Amino acid sequence: MTTSFGLFSLLLLLTLPDFTLSRASIPNQRTVSRAQNGVVGTELWCVAKNNAEDAALQSALDWVCGPGAADCGPIQNGGPCYDPHDIQATASFAFNDYYLKHGLSDDGCFFDNTAALTSLNPSHDNCKFPSSLNVNNGSVSSLSAAGGLGSSEGISGCSQIAQQLFWPVITGHMFMLLTQIISQW
Repeated sequence: MTTSFGLFSLLLLLTLPDFTLSRASIPNQRTVSRAQNGVVGTELWCVAKNNAEDAALQSALDWVCGPGAADCGPIQNGGPCYDPHDIQATASFAFNDYYLKHGLSDDGCFFDNTAALTSLNPSHDNCKFPSSLNVNNGSVSSLSAAGGLGSSEGISGCSQIAQQLFWPVITGHMFMLLTQIISQW
């Protein structure tokens, strides 16, 4: 048992540099978990799939901005999300608006299989995508969409727990490992 514990400790020690490097490569777009009425929720956005064909995206975009009644003003000429050369970003904004206004269901983010939910904030430049946490009784709060920093700028509860617990656990583990190594001499 001591040998397996020592081997496990050695493997854990060898993965630590890998962990710190992988944390550094995480983009600065964080998701936030917040409690609302005692229920913890995660920010979600409905975005166009990377592999969706432009023609399918355009068809879905035409529907969502027409009969779907999404607010497509921000993706029109002069709007903060207007980009005539990026159908994926344009469709993502419209898909997200529809999703937020239609009950946050998986069905509200399908669009003939051209869209999917993500926890990565798709906001860019002055184009701020409201998230699922900006919805209150079916209406979307305009704070995030209006160009503010949005609610995704905080640090998630999971990251806070990791910061508070990871190093004490590792330190304790290393102490036990060193104690065992010294006792075997």
